[in-house]
Amino acid sequence: MDILFALALACLVLFMLLATYDGAYLHLWKYELFTHAESRFEHQTHTVRAILFPLIVFLLFVQTDAWSFQLGLGLVALDLLVLGMDALSEKESRQFMGGLPSWEYVLHLFANSLHFAAIILVVATRLEGTGGAWGYSEVFLSSSLLPTVQWVGMNIIPGAVLLTLLHVLLSLPVGQRFYRLQRARVTCC
Repeated sequence: MDILFALALACLVLFMLLATYDGAYLHLWKYELFTHAESRFEHQTHTVRAILFPLIVFLLFVQTDAWSFQLGLGLVALDLLVLGMDALSEKESRQFMGGLPSWEYVLHLFANSLHFAAIILVVATRLEGTGGAWGYSEVFLSSSLLPTVQWVGMNIIPGAVLLTLLHVLLSLPVGQRFYRLQRARVTCC
């Protein structure tokens, strides 16, 4: 069981690194997706996913009760739906830059693969199957890596919430004005 926890943590941390580069640097800083009319829907889907992510981490990686687990699974299903909507919108969304670069497509592929691998692995630690029926497992609570999983989850959440707030702020005209003023002060990147 501990190997599943270790793999889930590795996937989660690698996802956070890729997602921070993609979401904060590429989407918000370099391409400023929120400023282009054709990419506003993509920014909105990213905002919804940014809202869902810390909730999913808290419910699946930190909390240990069955109710949180079930709610977390529901949010994962919603996240998959929003991801599909995001992927369908990217062709039109990136017209202003000649389409989505192949390397960024690969980055999205790896980031989302790691995101859902982390979730699937932690879900696998919390389920047990007996006689063809699946249910919530209390074995999850006895793992020696559970405190580490919870610690990593709790330490990921503040950064994820900060990126969520940034996405929400940049969805609003006042946030976009503030961004433009601050962005004009930076002469690199």
